[in-house]
Amino acid sequence: MSSSEHAVDISLLTFEELKKIRAYLKKLIEVGGSDLHVKANGVIRARINGSIIQFSGGIFTHEMAMTLSKEILRGRYGEFIQNKEIDLVYQFDEKNRFRVNIFFQTDGPSFVFRVIPMEVPTLEKMKFPEAIEAFTKESRGLILVTGATGSGKSTTLAAMINEINLTAKKHIITIEDPIEFVHKDRGCIINQRSVGQDTLSFDRALRAALREDPDIILVGEMRDRETVELALHAADTGHLVFSTLHTIDAKETINRVIGMFPTDEQNRVRLALSGVLKGVISQRLIPTIEGKRVAAMEVLVKTATIEKLIMENRDYEIKETIEKGREHYKSQSFDQHILDIYNDGIITREKAKDYATSPSDLELKMNGFNSSKNQSHGEQHEAKESRNSRDDDIFDLK
Repeated sequence: MSSSEHAVDISLLTFEELKKIRAYLKKLIEVGGSDLHVKANGVIRARINGSIIQFSGGIFTHEMAMTLSKEILRGRYGEFIQNKEIDLVYQFDEKNRFRVNIFFQTDGPSFVFRVIPMEVPTLEKMKFPEAIEAFTKESRGLILVTGATGSGKSTTLAAMINEINLTAKKHIITIEDPIEFVHKDRGCIINQRSVGQDTLSFDRALRAALREDPDIILVGEMRDRETVELALHAADTGHLVFSTLHTIDAKETINRVIGMFPTDEQNRVRLALSGVLKGVISQRLIPTIEGKRVAAMEVLVKTATIEKLIMENRDYEIKETIEKGREHYKSQSFDQHILDIYNDGIITREKAKDYATSPSDLELKMNGFNSSKNQSHGEQHEAKESRNSRDDDIFDLK
């Protein structure tokens, strides 16, 4: 059945369901939340500072969900019915946009609205480690930003592209699904392509990009072997390539890239990756004492030693090498950065251990810095948590 058979007559829509959801989106923005979850036959919930809380008391019915999907998608409704899931960007107002994923589940459509800041972040404002700015000065190679969904990968990439835009004169092509941060031409020409709207797929757009005179190519996500192969080729032929992966740290990132290929090709890919990789930035968002979240970052900086470890399949030595290179190469492991954040009084001892790669090793290091200052931060956190224990709070907008 073609998508045209599910065409929506817009003149019959009242947009009443969309008006209700806009009220919840407005509330989400006001309270500083990151995501709104709307599920057929469920209550509306939101993610605030990493926790899911209830936003409404009433059930959002299957009929309401189907109507909402028509009101949001309009001409793309048939595409949603045919493919069972769809991505888009919803412009809420002049200052706020949302990345939206709509998908079918057992009870009908579900919607996830993710806040997209309109202001493009800067490296200075984000206070990233020094090595990240150095990555923006590279002229060729591969730089990967990794982490779980919602860990801030898009924000980090946007800040790096913005830095290049302000300090260099390059041609940048981005391939995204969907486009989140919109960049205006400054020193650079920036062509942003949305998968599904401006191109049919990542690998198709990446293949075309090599014929479009780019200096820098941003691939929103390396989802399959063909895209990885093309990204490695682009990096090897004189381009600077940025991309993302859903991996937990630098070591796993290398294993994931190589593991996408059959066993008989892995040595070739390992050799290629060791040659073009310039860096890996891995991120974890940790709840702070103040009830917000802070990004802990592991930063792998490619050195002769790192290249050799990748080539020789000695990935288990990467974390130690990253830590040893902190002074000279500005690399850092998660545990090193988490210890810094803890010592600055931003997170509690418990949260530091929860998000550490090696909790027992980190605890030993923290014991050397244990002080009444850190204990008082923990006490402050406990008091804050007791005040903000709001997982069952209901923001009802009826």
